[in-house]
Amino acid sequence: MAVYLKDRLTEHNCNGGFHAKAPRYARVQRKRRLCVPWRLCVKSAVAFLALIITSAQANANQPPVLSVLDFGSTAIAKQASETIRARLRSTGEVTVVDADLSRAAAKGIGYTGSLNLTVNEARDLGAALAGEFYILGDTQTLRRSSFESPVYFESYCSIFLVSARTGRLLLWERPSFENAEATKAEARLSQYLAADALSQRLIGIIKKSHEDERIQRTVLTASAEAVIEEAPEDEKAAEVQGIRTPRPYRRLRPEYTQSAARADAEATVDVVVDVGADGEVGEIQIVRWAGFGLDESTIATVRQLHFFPAMKNETPIPMRVMLRYNFRKPPR
Repeated sequence: MAVYLKDRLTEHNCNGGFHAKAPRYARVQRKRRLCVPWRLCVKSAVAFLALIITSAQANANQPPVLSVLDFGSTAIAKQASETIRARLRSTGEVTVVDADLSRAAAKGIGYTGSLNLTVNEARDLGAALAGEFYILGDTQTLRRSSFESPVYFESYCSIFLVSARTGRLLLWERPSFENAEATKAEARLSQYLAADALSQRLIGIIKKSHEDERIQRTVLTASAEAVIEEAPEDEKAAEVQGIRTPRPYRRLRPEYTQSAARADAEATVDVVVDVGADGEVGEIQIVRWAGFGLDESTIATVRQLHFFPAMKNETPIPMRVMLRYNFRKPPR
């Protein structure tokens, strides 16, 4: 990409831009047989690259910009999101966007509070928020009962940290506290959210991801990715193209995790899987995340799969396919 950019810059300046703007000066220099345009091109290219590097360094020194969306409409939910905003803002290591601005941007794009987003939906939401990271959440106090305790209250907070640029889920947590009195359960949750441990954990992940993404934007990679065919949309389209899509030897179901069970989570996880010409699983990428350990459970399961490879005109070929897993809480 850098070479292409330099060539275009040189072509623009030397083959049109420079001579078009100063034809008389250019003619004088040609009589003297001096290569001023070429030297100016080099200087322009160097200045341009220096500007890019300076800009990247300036951006690297700026604290990451973060939005914290509302965790619900109840009093405890509003308190939880505001506590996290205030705690992160007080560190001085991130710039926390004004709550009203974040709220308006999320509402404008039609976000309704889902914690089960595709990476494209997450990127769209991030673009509307105009920051580098954002936090989604859900906070409630629920009245529960069990064999051990006829009545008790659970106060919990689901916290999802998302990269606005990539749409990836970087962290999920669900601190939960129980007590016979709702106010005491909520007080313990509030104490946890205001503590240094949570804010520093969030800051650490934000800073690491911020640096990783900066490197990805500035470092040039010369290696080309292997070409792999996308699976057709349906069996009929595949048949027209003379393709048979990969099929697993046996189907496996990912585990419904204890974390998901405690959260009563119902979600969908989509993964894009590269299946080689030998039927073995290659790269796996989450394209719809759910948190609560369900993404990790899905990846672990897909790693165990073996496929009859895709076929095109009776020849095995590598193919990229999407697998979808729907999670529902098992009946008691």
